[in-house]
Amino acid sequence: MAENPVPLTGDEIDAALREVPGWRRDGDEITRTFGIRYHGGVALIVHVADIERLIGHHADIDLRWDRVRFGITTHDAGNRLTTADFDLATRIDAIAEAHGARALDA
Repeated sequence: MAENPVPLTGDEIDAALREVPGWRRDGDEITRTFGIRYHGGVALIVHVADIERLIGHHADIDLRWDRVRFGITTHDAGNRLTTADFDLATRIDAIAEAHGARALDA
């Protein structure tokens, strides 16, 4: 049986955020919004979902006609931030770039 992930401390979260520019902390999740047209956003989400399935960690995703917002937290850690969240954020950034999505300020 796998152990529950360990939540990060405040200092660890601050350090991890410096490694994923553009992501913002919103309580116990990190978020980022990308500008992309609707059908491009659908393709982006499918690509992200495929990677999420492989690594066993999933973001909350909000698709609008001109943007996609990702919110990440670790449900198995009591909805707290863990290293898995920042790993997924890095993966999402690479996928978004490959799809030509542009980062939006919140």
